[in-house]
Amino acid sequence: MSDSSPTALAGVQQVLNTISTSPRIWNVLRRLVEHGFEGEKRVIAEELAPWRDVGQRRFLDFGCGTGEFAPCFPAAHYVGIDPSPIYIRFAARTRAGRFLVNDGTNLALPAQSFDAALVLGVLHHLDDVLVHAAMLELYRVLRPGGILLIMEDVPPPDPGNLAGRAMHWLDRGGHIRNETEYRALFGAGFAVLRMYHMRSGICDYGVYVLRRDV
Repeated sequence: MSDSSPTALAGVQQVLNTISTSPRIWNVLRRLVEHGFEGEKRVIAEELAPWRDVGQRRFLDFGCGTGEFAPCFPAAHYVGIDPSPIYIRFAARTRAGRFLVNDGTNLALPAQSFDAALVLGVLHHLDDVLVHAAMLELYRVLRPGGILLIMEDVPPPDPGNLAGRAMHWLDRGGHIRNETEYRALFGAGFAVLRMYHMRSGICDYGVYVLRRDV
């Protein structure tokens, strides 16, 4: 069994990798396991209030993927970036807003040009070195006092969430961290305003609301 488990895992992950190359199918799969992203959308509305003072604030969606959360923001004041050209092309066809292909470590965006940024399910795909580089860029493009909302996969705190534990087993991100480990990566330039746990479907997230220091 011990010899077959890694083989089985590799096979399942290969299937998921293949599915992920089809943005439309990948969206359907993710919506099923996360109940239509109701949890994430509620947190975005509460913590960033994108529709308050419309036209006065600019938002960055760091690792926007297929643009699933673009409708949460005013299109004229939203920029989504992602390293996948396939996802960015799909987002540009199906969502309103500005979308750019970028790996997040060297943003082709002006300094202090955003009032808030969203990082949702991104950091657990990056090793510590890449996270540090991304956080430096987020600090650079956010205005002093700007809000950074991070939602990241965490180990399921409920032992009974067997489906969530299975999802972590299958997750293509190899750097799922605990609360202490995530906080250690945020850097001295950000103050942690609050943090809490959120469940979205079978998936568990740590929510971190940060403020860019002056």
